[in-house]
Amino acid sequence: MVGWRGLLHEYAEWFNLDGVDEVVTLQEGNTPLLRAARLSERLSADVWLKYEGMNPSGSFKDRGMTMAITKARAAGATKVICGSTGNTSAAAAAYAAKAGMECVVLVPEGKIALGKLAQAMVYGATVLQIRGNFDQALNLARELTQYLPITIVNSINPDRIEGQKTGAFEIVDVLGRAPDILSIPVGNAGNITAYWRGFTQYHLHGKASTLPKMWGFQAAGAAPIVLGHPVENPETIATAIRIGNPASWVPALEVIHESLGDIRAVTDDEIIDAYKYVARYESVFCEPASAASVAGLLKYGVPEGSTVVCVLTGNGLKDPDTAVSTGGTPEVVDATLQALLTTLG
Repeated sequence: MVGWRGLLHEYAEWFNLDGVDEVVTLQEGNTPLLRAARLSERLSADVWLKYEGMNPSGSFKDRGMTMAITKARAAGATKVICGSTGNTSAAAAAYAAKAGMECVVLVPEGKIALGKLAQAMVYGATVLQIRGNFDQALNLARELTQYLPITIVNSINPDRIEGQKTGAFEIVDVLGRAPDILSIPVGNAGNITAYWRGFTQYHLHGKASTLPKMWGFQAAGAAPIVLGHPVENPETIATAIRIGNPASWVPALEVIHESLGDIRAVTDDEIIDAYKYVARYESVFCEPASAASVAGLLKYGVPEGSTVVCVLTGNGLKDPDTAVSTGGTPEVVDATLQALLTTLG
């Protein structure tokens, strides 16, 4: 019996794997595309949720990391590095461990969800917390590659974008067509670029007859593309997109231009409302940054009858603190039947 083998096997014809003898995979991809019945009714549209939290390390980053680590090892690398708000560090650490490679991650001190920090540590990465933000962490990771024999695996590594384009492939494979709108959170802006590459490649080869409008959503406190200038000290509850100077800023603008799409901002309150909504009404527990894609639809609306896919980029278990802090305090009762009957009656 042969099951799902991972992205670089299942979509091998869409990649350049010259020089690769062995793929590094955790059988990533093949994540659920769930129809959001109540959200569809609320928006008068056909809305679907691409739940990337079901990837091995719990986020969409695994799609790019299988390719980045595979190509790095094939090129003779023994050590990789990344700057991260959390998800990249978890994915890099997981895939480096699978490949028998060392991994160094730079994260902003006190600005990373504990679930993600725990992942990087338990996978065996060297975790360094810097007194700064993500943008500084990424710049330092880049600089270190000039001094040490180490390969960077952030989305500035083109192999990452190549792997992440498969999310678009899977959407078309399931729907039988491209959606009218692809709604996606925007942080470092690599993922919106990757999805567009996937859709355009499928379109070019006749596997999708149309292309979607690409709608990206940044948190209002970390919205450099929306504002048109870098944000020196970005702040948002959505830690995964707390980025003030996206590495893929220019490619993302090209995507918006080519797709006739847009990148807009949503507030933290709007993100948390959407975060709670998809959990309560669609039974999907995503991390706060993921919910930016839903918050944008609820804020700005969509054309009636359109087919829309929201990319939910990460699992809610990565950030349990936010779930607890925004969910209220559980009531404490006596351990008696009467106390329970009184409370529930």
